Amino acid sequence: MGDQVYVGVDLGGTAIKVGLCDEQGKLLQTYEGPTGTEHGADVVLENIAQYVRKLVAESPYEWEQVAGVGAGIAGFMDIPEGFMKLSPNLGWRNVPVKKILEEKLGVPVKIDNDANVAALGEAWSGAGAGIPNVVCYTLGTGVGGGIIIHSRIYQGSNGMAGELGHMVVVPDLEAIECGCGKKGCLETVSSGTGIIRMAKEAVARGEHTSLALVENIMAKDVFDAAKTGDETALRIINRAALYLGKSMAAVSVVLNPKRFIVGGGVSKAGDILFDAIRKYYQEFTQETAQEGVDIVPAVLGNDAGVVGAAGLNLHSI
Repeated sequence: MGDQVYVGVDLGGTAIKVGLCDEQGKLLQTYEGPTGTEHGADVVLENIAQYVRKLVAESPYEWEQVAGVGAGIAGFMDIPEGFMKLSPNLGWRNVPVKKILEEKLGVPVKIDNDANVAALGEAWSGAGAGIPNVVCYTLGTGVGGGIIIHSRIYQGSNGMAGELGHMVVVPDLEAIECGCGKKGCLETVSSGTGIIRMAKEAVARGEHTSLALVENIMAKDVFDAAKTGDETALRIINRAALYLGKSMAAVSVVLNPKRFIVGGGVSKAGDILFDAIRKYYQEFTQETAQEGVDIVPAVLGNDAGVVGAAGLNLHSI
């Protein structure tokens, strides 16, 4: 086997997932182990190096075929330098990740934030395969995003490109404060957290809804209620979709992507969410900007991060 392979590292607070991909972004093999966050950055980076070597040793490939390693990490970083400035969930501050891992592994290493990496995974071999210009939304606890232009991640001047959840889209009178300190961010209404908050507020107002019978409301409860025709749940999902569609309209006249890919836990709501997003997107988007554009669900699920990280050595600037 003379082909080159790429290793991706999805670095989470409790587990590190590593994966081996071919040059087309096909995931060939994975390995997972504990992060060891409590032991500090040095131990975590040593764990990554060990897991990567173990993954390759257990595969049909030789170490000499590994063309590069990429890592997706949540936090604030200097991406070109591979330097982690601050990662709250890992407790890291000023860690030269690229330098340390290159010393340990002897191959090129690139890092990027977890949302960009998940977007790259979907764009490379997931729902965006074969399409050079896509924009990805990840709807989970917050709203993350990633911009892929000419099959490469667009990072912006200091790595803040693709922070789609912090587009201010909600009108002042309805806006609430986001975790980022600003008011009216997309994240406040279209994340799982936002959907749960709106549901709890509706129940507290005494609205006639089946959600009043749910003890600890989760986003899935809101989707399930909407599918039975619950008016409150339908209104909440409609509101989340409205602002997603509105934000996509703004993105379309700036970047004109060919496809929007929507992933994360909230995207599992299915047609009830996607049909509404498409409706509002058409309503808000200038006609020429929406020609030939589609809005589709992500397909890689939990593998998006590890696939995208593997692709950093091929598809980042």
